[in-house]
Amino acid sequence: MFNLKGKNGKLIAAAAVVALLVGGFVVRSGSGASEGGTITYLTHSEAWTHADPNRNYTGQHIAWFGSYMHRTLTAYARAEGSAGSAVVPDLATDTGRSSNGNKTWEFTLRDGVTFEDGSAITCEDIKYGVSRTFATDVITDGPTYAISMLDIPSAKDGSSVYKGPYSTKDNDTAAYDKAVTCSEDNKTITFNLKRAVGDFNYTVTYLSFSPVPKAKDTGDTYDLAPVSSGPYKIQKYKAKDEMVLVRNDKWSKKSDPIRNAYPDKIVVRFGLAEEVRDQLVLSDSEKNSMSLDGILPTNLPTVFDDKGDPKKAFEARALNVYDPYVRYAAFNVKKVPCLEIRRAVYFAKDAAGLLQLAGGAAFGGDPADGAIKPLMGLDYKKVTGLEDFKPAGNADAAKALMAKAKTTCPTEYARATDPKRGLVFDTADSETNKKGAAIWIDSMMKNAGIVMKFNFIEPGSYYAVVLDATKQSDISAGGWAPDWANASTVIPELFTKEGGFPMSQNWDDAAYAAFKKKSDAALAEPDRKKQGQMWAELNQYVVDQMWIVPGIFSKTQEMWGSGLGGVFFWEPQGAPSFGDIYIK
Repeated sequence: MFNLKGKNGKLIAAAAVVALLVGGFVVRSGSGASEGGTITYLTHSEAWTHADPNRNYTGQHIAWFGSYMHRTLTAYARAEGSAGSAVVPDLATDTGRSSNGNKTWEFTLRDGVTFEDGSAITCEDIKYGVSRTFATDVITDGPTYAISMLDIPSAKDGSSVYKGPYSTKDNDTAAYDKAVTCSEDNKTITFNLKRAVGDFNYTVTYLSFSPVPKAKDTGDTYDLAPVSSGPYKIQKYKAKDEMVLVRNDKWSKKSDPIRNAYPDKIVVRFGLAEEVRDQLVLSDSEKNSMSLDGILPTNLPTVFDDKGDPKKAFEARALNVYDPYVRYAAFNVKKVPCLEIRRAVYFAKDAAGLLQLAGGAAFGGDPADGAIKPLMGLDYKKVTGLEDFKPAGNADAAKALMAKAKTTCPTEYARATDPKRGLVFDTADSETNKKGAAIWIDSMMKNAGIVMKFNFIEPGSYYAVVLDATKQSDISAGGWAPDWANASTVIPELFTKEGGFPMSQNWDDAAYAAFKKKSDAALAEPDRKKQGQMWAELNQYVVDQMWIVPGIFSKTQEMWGSGLGGVFFWEPQGAPSFGDIYIK
């Protein structure tokens, strides 16, 4: 996908080398990697969105916590390019064994795997960790594959009859115990699924399938102090200040073939002003640091040339690549039920101005036409019905739609054009997004007569807010990458009520039942080519209904200090492979 030629993290991880003590660092001969020192990550966010493994659902957060703290049954290979999308064993001895037409999957745990207190990780710990997914009133924001896949009946209201480990009323624990079982020696876990899932071993790469010790679980507050099963553990975590990880002396490289433990300490500094964050890395004043955020557009020309290639001074410590994400704005369909208004927003949008703000085609990416990226191959088909799109906005098309809305949905029209109300747009609070808001506001008024207002949310809290139906506004900025190379991890996750990221709130739409039925049929379709056609048709419907305003098939820029080595872009997570980074 990206064909990067950066530091060879795979070779570093796999090299058979001799350790030599040099100046306080253990240098691994033949690889150039070293052990010791402190790596510092810099971010504008005031805290992590979540540290609880069941609640992590962004690629960067999964990559970071999955590198340092949380292990899973299987994982993606720590390799550059397409090789990084291969699934390999992690806690398990293999990548899983399926039977019963891919409706039964079992995994056997390795010997010697432990939590940070030295206690053995067992099947029951995995089973308990997965059970937390079902406590949707407590464990929010994470992926819900366990709920949609495990063979557990639904209640009359459509929810699972199993309510997770915290509920005592009307909770069918026997149903969960039948769906997830442990062997007598507590080493093998078996998942019984309600439908065939041929790639379930990809599903269990997610942190929501990582172990959680029941005795240490504190429910919602587990987010502040999760127990580590990886090479590092939390020493300190304070919002608006810092997180400090130190070595987990109970972790064993012998039991973990895919992770490294290069630095002695890892620090995340929260709440930095965006320009301060960029300058610390640009100036290389903190050589062993890396930004967790995108580079400010105003600083991109300093790092890259007009083609997007790193300049000589930055060629070894910056990259600019297509990431796996599609950026979009999700309509809260319950609050904006009028299709004509939703379509008017799309055609009125100054897409060219927003792309230019993001750095233009060299840095921002390409205009999107839906939720599925062309790189998805079998699942992508060019969306039709957007022929009136113009990069700077099409006032004629947008105004015609608003004129129709005045008749078909007069109440919504009145609100959208009312200077005191208008449409409210959720977005993360950043200088770039504030500039983007001005472009949205101007183009909506000029091209459609729509009043748009903005709700700026602290970045670390953003998804916790917009995924809460009681707090979400009319439109919310979003970005999504497939969880693996199948739109089964796009369409159901974004546009069905049971999905893990349903910002569109579209299940009250008149045709939703038919959409859900087709989505379920696509999930069950064994013919991959036919399944791809089904996902493409559903993607077309999503755009026809304008449940989202397509944005861009995006690119990302990463930047780090000259003291760090081993940095490469990890395709399946759309982020660096943090565990391969070391101090030179």
